Amino acid sequence: MEIFIMDKESQKYRMVCTLTFGDIYGQIIVWLIVIFLTLASVLGLWSSTRQIYALAVVGLVLVLSLPFLLFAFVTTLLNHIEFTPLEATESTRSSSRRKIKANQQPAEAAG
Repeated sequence: MEIFIMDKESQKYRMVCTLTFGDIYGQIIVWLIVIFLTLASVLGLWSSTRQIYALAVVGLVLVLSLPFLLFAFVTTLLNHIEFTPLEATESTRSSSRRKIKANQQPAEAAG
């Protein structure tokens, strides 16, 4: 994904996101382990007298782990966003590519 940003001196920057699934794979695995351990503890607590405790454990773990998971995803994403300044020749090439793309017809579904 590339986005062109201009500042006051009309210097253009290219924003490139280099995030891949492998970058967040470990975070997903750790969160799944936490969820499975929580479900195992809930099954251990589940009886006719302790059902409310089991539900409270599930709710507590979800409420406490989701913000950490979100923080990990967002910081990983922000660490993989790069801004690089464009040279004058690169900006003219990209603007000519945009003009060509503007003249193309949109794709239509067959059938």
